[in-house]
Amino acid sequence: MEINHPLYNQNRLTYSKFKRLMRDLETTLSAQELNNLKPVVKKALSKGVYSKDEKTGSITDLTVSTCIILIEELGMKSASIISLIVYRPVISKSTAIEDIKKLFGSDVADIVAGLIKVNTLETNESAIASDNYIKLLMSLAEDMRVILIKIASRLHKFRCAESYSEAFRLQLAVEVAYLYTPLAHKLGLYNIKTEFEDLYLKYTDRDSYEYIQDKISESKASRDKYIAEFIDPINAKLKETGLKYSIKGRVKSISSINNKLKKQKIDFEYIYDLFAIRIVLDSDQEKEKAECWQTYSIVTDMYTPNPKRLKDWLSIPKSNGYESLHITVMGPESRWVEVQIRTRRMDEIAERGLAAHWKYKGVKSQSKMDDWLTGLREMLENKNMGAEEKLENFKLDLYDDEIYVFTPKGDLHKLPKGATVLDFAFSIHSRVGSTCVSGKINGRNVSIRHKLENGDQIDILTSPNQSPKQDWLNVVVTSKAKNKIRQSLKEEANKQVEIAKELLKRRVKNRKIEINESTMMRLIKKLGFKTITDFYIKIAEETLDVNSVIDQYLDLEKKESEQHERHEAISAENYVPLNIDTVTETSKEELILDQNLTGVDYKLAKCCNPIYGDEIFGFVSSQGIKIHRKNCPNANDMISRFAYRLIPARWSGKSGSTYTVTLRVIGNDDIGIINNLTSIISKENGINMRSISIDSIDGLFQGNISVMLNNTDMLNGLIKKLKTVKGVKEVSRIS
Repeated sequence: MEINHPLYNQNRLTYSKFKRLMRDLETTLSAQELNNLKPVVKKALSKGVYSKDEKTGSITDLTVSTCIILIEELGMKSASIISLIVYRPVISKSTAIEDIKKLFGSDVADIVAGLIKVNTLETNESAIASDNYIKLLMSLAEDMRVILIKIASRLHKFRCAESYSEAFRLQLAVEVAYLYTPLAHKLGLYNIKTEFEDLYLKYTDRDSYEYIQDKISESKASRDKYIAEFIDPINAKLKETGLKYSIKGRVKSISSINNKLKKQKIDFEYIYDLFAIRIVLDSDQEKEKAECWQTYSIVTDMYTPNPKRLKDWLSIPKSNGYESLHITVMGPESRWVEVQIRTRRMDEIAERGLAAHWKYKGVKSQSKMDDWLTGLREMLENKNMGAEEKLENFKLDLYDDEIYVFTPKGDLHKLPKGATVLDFAFSIHSRVGSTCVSGKINGRNVSIRHKLENGDQIDILTSPNQSPKQDWLNVVVTSKAKNKIRQSLKEEANKQVEIAKELLKRRVKNRKIEINESTMMRLIKKLGFKTITDFYIKIAEETLDVNSVIDQYLDLEKKESEQHERHEAISAENYVPLNIDTVTETSKEELILDQNLTGVDYKLAKCCNPIYGDEIFGFVSSQGIKIHRKNCPNANDMISRFAYRLIPARWSGKSGSTYTVTLRVIGNDDIGIINNLTSIISKENGINMRSISIDSIDGLFQGNISVMLNNTDMLNGLIKKLKTVKGVKEVSRIS
C-alpha cells in the first residue's frame, strides 16, 4: 500500500508506528505547527535526509521512535518535538536555521543549535576522551531539553542494540553507563535509568541477565499470589475511607537484583524484597500530604513497619522534584515488603522526572535543577581546573543521597550524604568556608571534619587568620567546596611561585650565571618534581635550598657538555640501526588494541583473568594497559567512572598461550565423584590440571579446580563435560 504523506517513508518505517506518531503529533502540536512542519520534512525526504545511517539503520525510525518516547514517556511539549524533527534537515542543509527560526521561533532554533553542537562532538572518534566529554557536557548544560532529547535518542538506540555490531554495542553501552544513566538519575527519570542499567547488564553480562530473568519468570505465579494476599486487606480498608486510588505490585529491576546478589553473596531464593507495592492516590493538590499520611497510617496499622526504612520525601522533596513516602513493613510469612505512597501528580513526576515539571506550575524543584545546571556550567567553564577534576566533580553531583540540615535561623540546606561541617560552611558562602575553624551542632562543639546527619542545626565558627589547606580536599565531598578550595590553593601557590622565582633569579644574578631553560627543566625532573610549580613551592617553603639547586644545575650542565663531546667523537661507521622489519616478523600478537594497534605492552587483569576468546576491553591504568573481560566484576565501576580510559581490544589469529582458569564445582559428596572429575580433565587434549581444593559439608562438596588451557572453546567444552558427571549440581568459572 502506497501512503502519500510527507512524514511517511514507505521503505523505512512500519505503518503502525507512523500512525502512532501522527496521533501523538496531533495531540502535541498545533494545527499551524503541523502545517509549517510538513514542507520542511517533505523537502528533506526528497533529498534523502531521513534515508539511512550506516551504524544505526533507519534515521527515519530513529527520529520517529525518539519522538514517540519524548511525547509518550517524557511528556515533552511541541518545541522539543519540532526541534528533533527539523534537526536533520538543518544539519544536512536542506533547510536553513534562519528559516526554522522564522517558522517556529527562537526557542526551537536554540534547541536545534544545541543538538548540532552535541552531534559535532559525538561524531569525533574520541568522544569519550575527557576534554571532548567536557565540551559535550557544556552543550548539554546549556538547555535542559537538549539533555532530555539525547536521553530519549539513546534509549531507543539501546533498545535496538541487539541488531548492532558488537563493537558499536559496547561503545553505546559505555557512553550510556558513563553519561546518560547518571543524568537520567539526576533528572528523576528513574524508569529510564533502570532500563539503561538493565540493558547495560544484558549486553555486558548476558549470563547474569538471563539467569535473573529466568528466575523472575519461574517465581511469577507464587509472587502474584503473595502480592494479592498482601494487598487485599489494604484494599478493603482504603475503600472504607472513600479515597480514590490504585494499587499495583512491581518486581524490582534485573540490575538491582543482580547488585543485591553480588553485594550480599546470596542465592536468588533468599532475596525477600524482590518486589514493591505502589499506592497511587487521585488527590487534589491541597490534600495530597494529608491523604498520603492517612494511607501510611492504614498500612502501618495492618503491618509492622521497619522504622529505619522510612523515607519521607513528602515533607522535603528531592532536588529533582521526586516526592513520595517509602516504608518497609513485615508482610505475611515474615517477609519484608516495600510500600510506596504517592499521588498521581507525584507519580507522573517520578515516572517522567524533570520533564513533568513543565506540566505543573509552581513546582519548587524546578529552580533547584536550574541552580544545579548553573553550577555545572560554572564548574565546566572554570579554566583553573583540569578535565579530570571536572569529570570527577560532575560524577560527585549525580548519584549522592541527600540529607537536610539547618542554619541557626532555620534555613534549610540540602547536602549529599557524608557531607561535613566544612561542606556546610562552603554551601553558605565561599568566604565562610575559607575561614571556617569549627562548628556547633545543636549547641555542641565539633570539628570541621564532623559528618552531618539529617535534622542537624549548625552554627559555623570562623577566624580571619584561617585559610584553606591541602588536606581540606579530603574533608569535603561536595564539588562546590572542592572547587573553592582548589581555587584558593592555586591562588596561594601562584603567589609562592612568584616569590620563589624572584629569589632564584636574584641568586643566579649574584653568581653571574646564565640559566639554560631546557637544562633547568631536566634538573627539575631529575629531582623528582612532577611540575615546575611544585619545584618553586619547595623553594618558597625553604625545604629546598636555592644555592644547592644552583650547584646541582652547574654539575648537570658540565656532565651534559662532556657527554655531548664524546658523542661527537663517535664514528658514523660504528652506528648500527635497529632492524624494525626483523622485530615485526618475529613477534607474535595474540591481541590487538584500538583499531589494529599492535606492539603495545599490556597485562591481563587479575581481577577477572581473561583468556583467549573472552569478550574483552583495554583499560589505561597507572600500571599501564590492563585487559579485562567485559563481565569483569569491576567493569561497571571502571566504565561509569573512567570511560575515557577505555580502549577497544580483540583477540587475533590463533591462540598460542596457556591460561589458568579456576572452576567452582558444587555437587553431592558421592564415592568416586572426584575421581570422575579429574579423569575427565586428564583425558582432555591440551588441558592440564594445576590444583584442586575440595570441602565436604553435610553430604555436599564444593571446591575449586584450576586448569591450564588455551581458549574459551576448550573451557566451555570442559565445563559441559564436567556437568554431565552424576551428582554434579553446578560448574562455573570464577575470577
